[in-house]
Amino acid sequence: METKIGQFLESVSTFFSGGDQIPWCSRDIIAGCEKEVTYAASGASDEQKGESIMRLSWALVHSRQPDDVQRGIAMLKASLANTNSPLQRREKLYLLAVGYYRSGDFSRSRQLLQECLEIAPDWRQALSLQKTVEDRITKDGVIGIGITATAVGLIVGGIAAAIARKN
Repeated sequence: METKIGQFLESVSTFFSGGDQIPWCSRDIIAGCEKEVTYAASGASDEQKGESIMRLSWALVHSRQPDDVQRGIAMLKASLANTNSPLQRREKLYLLAVGYYRSGDFSRSRQLLQECLEIAPDWRQALSLQKTVEDRITKDGVIGIGITATAVGLIVGGIAAAIARKN
């Protein structure tokens, strides 16, 4: 019995805390990636420049700072048009999906993940994030329904109390 209660409380805690498994990135790592991009811009090959920009984009969309996430999204969107390789396109779409997930735009994240999975249908990382996004959309829907039901209940209760007072 205690085990079931513990499991229930853990699932409720996970439900309200988010419980995603997407890694976070610190400001130190972002600063290191920014230095790498600056260094690569001063004479490195195009391939090295592209790789350093991808590492910085990864770090930015995994940041806890909303401004960093938005900067990462902008960098990825700008570079997506110039991407010819399906593998690079898949990576950029996935990182964009992470960025939109982090910024709370779950429907855009889901759309990008679907594009990503069209390129690589069995890619576990994208499938895992897709499940996380779907769970979050479901959770937000349940919370929204709960808030609406509570509001309706309060309104109906207020009306019932007002009618009872008049009688």
